[in-house]
Amino acid sequence: EVQLVESGGGLVQPGGSLRLSCAASGFTFSDYAVNWVRQAPGKGLEWVSSFSSGGGITSYADSVKGRFTISRDNAKNTLYLQMNSLKPEDTAVYYCVRITNRDNYWGQGTQVTVSS
Repeated sequence: EVQLVESGGGLVQPGGSLRLSCAASGFTFSDYAVNWVRQAPGKGLEWVSSFSSGGGITSYADSVKGRFTISRDNAKNTLYLQMNSLKPEDTAVYYCVRITNRDNYWGQGTQVTVSS
């Protein structure tokens, strides 16, 4: 069974940092690209970042480019999102997502709140 479990969310002041983690199980983690997707209160889903399965290719939404860094540790089956210079508009539930043309799997999400 594919499982994705996020952790690391919380309340942080503007300008602060958080590191999210996503522990994956039930599949060969290194074989798949994985993504971070967020949903702000009252808004739709927004893709944040992705990390390819090979070649170390990363990509970011313009809204987080230069502030967020995605990484993965295939030995630990874990995806990370380092978030720096956080803004109130980064407040959202952050999801770890595995997407293929056949199916997609989502974690339960972790809440990030940026507020003074």
